[in-house]
Amino acid sequence: MGTANKWRIKMLAIVTILLSFFIGLNTAFSGILPVISRAEKQIVLTGFTRSETTMVLSSEVSGKIIEIHYDIGETIGKKPFVSIDPTFIDFQINQTHQSITEIKIAEKMALQNIRYLKKEFERIDFLHKGDRATEVKRDEAENNLIQAQLKMDELSSRRHMLEITLKELNEKKKRHHIFAPSGWIVVDRQIEVGEIISPSVQLARIANYQHLVVPLSVSSKELHAIQCLPKIFQAEVNENKVQAKINWINPEFNETTRKLSIEIILQNYSGQKRGGLSFSLPLNIKAEGLLVPKIAVTRAYDNPRITLKLSGETINVEVLGESGDHVIIAYDSRLKPGMEVIPLN
Repeated sequence: MGTANKWRIKMLAIVTILLSFFIGLNTAFSGILPVISRAEKQIVLTGFTRSETTMVLSSEVSGKIIEIHYDIGETIGKKPFVSIDPTFIDFQINQTHQSITEIKIAEKMALQNIRYLKKEFERIDFLHKGDRATEVKRDEAENNLIQAQLKMDELSSRRHMLEITLKELNEKKKRHHIFAPSGWIVVDRQIEVGEIISPSVQLARIANYQHLVVPLSVSSKELHAIQCLPKIFQAEVNENKVQAKINWINPEFNETTRKLSIEIILQNYSGQKRGGLSFSLPLNIKAEGLLVPKIAVTRAYDNPRITLKLSGETINVEVLGESGDHVIIAYDSRLKPGMEVIPLN
């Protein structure tokens, strides 16, 4: 073999090595393995933040409002949301206290009377045993003692009933101050100072914005993709990265939309605490067909094709769509997930 031919062979080998090197380098820098995989497409679920819980405030008692401590947009603190005039309940409490005091005095008098009648009965009973007092007199003394004891029992019962009434009145008075959970925010108020309210009428609506949630309506594939994420996954709120997780999944299927309702709750969120913040969650969901890196698809003359690395066979493909740095191609029995393809130069 001539020197010129040897030189050409050496140069061809060098070019081949360099070409392989640059192809591998290009693939390495692209971060994409030149292999066929099952088709996936990237979607973005979007929604808006809401309060975790809302509550309607109403009263258990009727009366005139004398104080309102919070307005719309204000955060609930230690003070009651509403105070109702307690004048009439105070009158009832004072009257009950007075009745209990009078009964206690009557009980002391009855107790003193019982002590006297008991001594009197014991004296007559002693005389009766010595035949110095008649049986009629003894029975009369015994009856007087029994009647006094029954009177004492009646007074004790009345006092006990009044004490129960007093507890009930004090509980009713507590309900003249309507409290709301601390840290919640007033989102609606329907009353004013001086207004007369009735039980069960809506006074205001408050919401818990200490934790934000996002309601979503998802397909079965989308739900499966979310459930395949870590328990606490990454999403975005107003284009800022946040941590979130599934709060609940409603198993009831919506026949109209053919979707399921779920709720996402934000974790350790320190941004704005309000509703209407834009939420987004990118997902990869399964699609029909196969996934091939774009760098391995030749589109010359609108005739897309790929070349298998193992056999060197070139196969025409039908492009169905794109997903990031990949294209989605129609299923072909000659192509299997895991097969390597040759990237373009």
